[in-house]
Parts: sequence; C-alpha cells; structure tokens
Amino acid sequence: MSNPFGPDVIAAITRHMNHDHAADTLVICRGEGGQPTATAARMDTFDGLGGDYTVTVDGAEVGIRIPWERELSGRPEVRPEIVRLYHSSRAKLGLVDEGARH
Repeated sequence: MSNPFGPDVIAAITRHMNHDHAADTLVICRGEGGQPTATAARMDTFDGLGGDYTVTVDGAEVGIRIPWERELSGRPEVRPEIVRLYHSSRAKLGLVDEGARH
C-alpha cells in the first residue's frame, strides 16, 4: 500500500503531536499502544493504516505501531482518529474523563 499522506503532511502532524500534544501522545501509547509503563512517547510517522511511535519503557526506547480503527485516506481524517485513540486510551487506562477538550 502506498502512503496517502505526503512528507509535508506527516511532518506537520507529527511535529504538532510531539510539541503541542506530547502528554496526549503518551496516553495513546500507554493505552492503545499497550505500553502502560511508558514514561515518554513520540509520534514518528504514519500512513493510512496506523501510526508508528517510539516509547521509552524501563529506560529503553521501543518502537510500536498503533493501527487506526479504519483505513484513512486524507488529512481531515487524521485528527478525529487521533482524538478517538486518545479517548479510547483514557478509558483503557481507567482515567476519569475530563470532558471534550479536543
């Protein structure tokens, strides 16, 4: 499968997630990424099927992939899917819902 997202879109979204939503990225990696003890996380890249992240677990960096709920084909679909992953991760981790902040 070819990636429907160009390098400029990937760079913009990963930069935004890593700088403006670092804590949310960590929640996603802890919950949906299956790394509940991760102490740091960054979004490295993504394609139509999911995102690739690097998490720090027990002092070591580990690469993980988190699939989207469905295949994505355009930039407008990315934000809602990341928000969905965030809320799903909070639920998996048993975190109290803080309301719709996104």
